[in-house]
Amino acid sequence: MPLNSLKKFLQMESTAGLLLVAAAGLALLLSNTPLFGLYQYVLNVPLVVSLGELGVNKPLLLWVNDGLMAIFFMLIGLEVKREIFEGELRTASQIVLPAVAGIGGFCIPALIYVSINWHSPEALEGWAVPAATDIAFALGVLTLLGSRVPLSLKVFLTTIAIFDDLAAIVVIALFYADNLSVQALMYASLGLAVLFAMNRARVMSIAPYIIIGTFVWFCVLKSGVHATLAGILVAFAIPMRSDDERESPVRHLEHTLHPWVAFLILPLFAFANAGLSFAGIPAEVLTGSVTIGIAVSLFFGKQIGVFVTTWLMVRFGLARLPEGANWLSIYGISLLAGIGFTMSLFIGTLAFETGQFDYLAATRVGVLAGSILSAAAGYVVLRLAFRNGSLRTEATEAAA
Repeated sequence: MPLNSLKKFLQMESTAGLLLVAAAGLALLLSNTPLFGLYQYVLNVPLVVSLGELGVNKPLLLWVNDGLMAIFFMLIGLEVKREIFEGELRTASQIVLPAVAGIGGFCIPALIYVSINWHSPEALEGWAVPAATDIAFALGVLTLLGSRVPLSLKVFLTTIAIFDDLAAIVVIALFYADNLSVQALMYASLGLAVLFAMNRARVMSIAPYIIIGTFVWFCVLKSGVHATLAGILVAFAIPMRSDDERESPVRHLEHTLHPWVAFLILPLFAFANAGLSFAGIPAEVLTGSVTIGIAVSLFFGKQIGVFVTTWLMVRFGLARLPEGANWLSIYGISLLAGIGFTMSLFIGTLAFETGQFDYLAATRVGVLAGSILSAAAGYVVLRLAFRNGSLRTEATEAAA
């Protein structure tokens, strides 16, 4: 990705993170005022889209979670494909450190959560909730520190979040699908085959991909696999390179979708899913193993997973720290990786959608607590790292 485009991307993500905070705050405010009933009513308004006997009838909340979030996943797929072909993931040396850090940051929180909730099979369903990083929120905190943050650190955090999201997508496909419809999956596979055939035939118009991609989304929705997975599958079918001087379809669609995702879809998701009324919630929910497990795993698990794996990779000469970084700044980035808002809430809705309400409430409390602690601690640590206006490099030089 060209430097100017990367800077523009990161700036947009940072602003979107601040908007996410506002949307989540508004949802919490409404949920703890007399307007909570109106808030719930709006989210449960049914919306129907049908064509003959085929149709989708879902409340507004599920249209956001199953429909709009599929576009979010599609954008992730487009970003990953572009990074693989021409960005930060195009060579092994560029991939290895954030990839391993992302894996560590995904696995350690899950293991901590499992150790805390081993006694409850139902609670164990949420093991993947604290495993993902919210890139928009995390970059939103970084933007509060201004231009003193090296671009390399922003790219490092972004790439960790990308690998976290990819791992979360795999987890959703393997562990949070039920009542599978083989027929619907076959239709979805047929649609994907057509998309990749169009790619091989050098079809460059985006419209056919969107039309057939919508069909794939509908089939995946009806299959029992979560519909958002269709987004990333369709994204990988979009052509990366154009036959002429025009912008590639992947880059064009990414640039088109990104403002909509950053400034509409993710804030809507935050508004729809962050609402939590504390009235009537038993004390055992606030101090229960699910709440504590998520909060502890996000705050401690993420920083341990990201920082320790990064240190091991550098210590044994398998990778180098990002340019201009030292260990204090890496620790600050590791803390910010514990901001798991969007994807954590999303996985929580899948893990506990058929369970007890208390688990859903506990998920939201745990995610909010862990994310807020991670954001505050990460900001303080990075503030210390940048207190003289730039990073001190003694630790980096010593590590080299």
